[in-house]
Amino acid sequence: MALVSSLFTGVSGLSSNAQALNVIGDNISNVNTVGFKGSKAVFGDVFSTLLANGDVSSQVGRGSQLQSVLQSFSQGAFESSSNALDMAVDGSGFFVVNNGVGNFYTRNGQFRLNDQGVVQAATGETLQGFKITNNITSASVTDVDLAGVQSSPQASTSFTLGANLNAASSGGTTFSSPITLYNSVGSQVIMSLGFTKATTGNSWNFVASPSQGTVTSGASGTITFDTTGQISTINGASPADLSIVVDYSSANPPATSQTLTWDLVNSSGTTNGKLTGFAAQSNNNSLVQDGFSTGTLLGLSVDKAGIISGLFNNGQSENLFQVALADFLAPTGLSRSGSNLFAESGQSGQPIISTAGTGGFGSVLGSSLELSNVDLATEFVTMIQTQQAFQASARVISTTDDLLTETVNLVR
Repeated sequence: MALVSSLFTGVSGLSSNAQALNVIGDNISNVNTVGFKGSKAVFGDVFSTLLANGDVSSQVGRGSQLQSVLQSFSQGAFESSSNALDMAVDGSGFFVVNNGVGNFYTRNGQFRLNDQGVVQAATGETLQGFKITNNITSASVTDVDLAGVQSSPQASTSFTLGANLNAASSGGTTFSSPITLYNSVGSQVIMSLGFTKATTGNSWNFVASPSQGTVTSGASGTITFDTTGQISTINGASPADLSIVVDYSSANPPATSQTLTWDLVNSSGTTNGKLTGFAAQSNNNSLVQDGFSTGTLLGLSVDKAGIISGLFNNGQSENLFQVALADFLAPTGLSRSGSNLFAESGQSGQPIISTAGTGGFGSVLGSSLELSNVDLATEFVTMIQTQQAFQASARVISTTDDLLTETVNLVR
């Protein structure tokens, strides 16, 4: 009987619209969830019944069904954060995280350092990336582990002293310039350059004396200035850079022998004007050297390429890791795993893993978070529409009930 079929047709409308309301409620409840991607209910009709011996002009549908729930991966708005490890993907791509068993994919970039120095999501999954060693990026993906990260020392190889030696000083006048250097193990070495004015002319004899180790070459010499206060000769010859060799075999701790270049002339062979012999009070005004000591990690930063850099207390910065991003041919086919995580499925295809800014991947924004892409206004309009459809389906059932009652009453 057709009236009975209309009851089930109304029931199918109640069921499908109730499920749609569940999808809408899920979207609205996650409007403040970082990186959340909203969903949309897609309806399909139930196959129709042929009433007149296969005549396609007399097909009657049997109601509706929730055919699928499509995920929307449209871009969400961005919010600034004070945490350097909070990240957002601007464009295509997912962060790759691992729970110890397998990889998951997420747009939620809320990451923190745990007590082991590993970068993890709030739910415990470890962020994946490419390790950078000596500015060379590894080809394999691994856990982003910042435990024990420190800046290795760099031995000084050259220095430039900016000083003036008073041309009006009498013979025998002394002046000292302390030079701060670093050896191969990061020990700070103060090398004193002691200057003594010659009895004639504007010449100064110097002696290099380090606080550690022994100078084995270039320990002493003579610098002569011309009538303009610029260097005219060094050790009786044309101006040239000086080489000073320091042996640290007897130092505590011992270090590799160090060869220092005292930068006195430009590449063209002319004096660089840093060391002068003017008739003014002797003074030290600048020192430039290229070494530094060991540094401990003070802070982190993330650039658009997803490179996590460390800032160390020795004034150096170093690239540590590059965040790995993944993308899929059909991201709407990903399987939701809860906690803003997605898993690979047969419908999504296999992940393509690379780095930000390469191929079709977006960029990474440090100290930022991507907010939910749910539009409340749209959800409320859809909710009203779904509510009306639910009420109309209920009215179909109540109307059919009235008709059945009238049919039963025909026999009275």
